[in-house]
Parts: sequence; C-alpha cells; structure tokens
Amino acid sequence: MAVEFLDFYADWCGPCVVMKPVIDELEQEMAGKIEIKKIDVDADPESSPKYGVMSIPTYIVLKDGREVERFVGATSKDVIKSKISQYLT
Repeated sequence: MAVEFLDFYADWCGPCVVMKPVIDELEQEMAGKIEIKKIDVDADPESSPKYGVMSIPTYIVLKDGREVERFVGATSKDVIKSKISQYLT
C-alpha cells in the first residue's frame, strides 16, 4: 500500500487514549486506502528514535515509504482525514 499512517502512542498517555476511538474509526473508514500502524512507544522503543518522535501522540503519514506529513497531539478526525486524503492518488 502506497500510503501508511503511523500512530505513536502509549496506554498511559491521556491524549492518546482520547484519540484511540478516532484512529479506530479512521481505520474502518479508510480500509483498503491506507495502512494504519499503531506503534506503542513502550512496547517498541526502537521506532520512536528511528522516526524522530519526541512526544506522543505523534502521527506520521508516509507515501511510498517517505514521510510527507507529521502532526503531534490530539486533533479532530476531519483534520487527520484531510491530511491523509491529499496523498491518496
């Protein structure tokens, strides 16, 4: 799949907990268009430094393996969807 969405989170992170249902909805709505990878920063400590993640939640959009968009913190589903949609061609 050409477009991936990386969700860096932790179970103890308040904003991450708030965003979980939003990300789950996006995963259902955009199934077949994007691949959403949920990365627990505690369970996978190598991924955060690899992508330069300094705080969570952090969301990274990859197109063809390259980072094209990054945003940090809780936000609306519409904002996330519009950021992803611009890379779906």
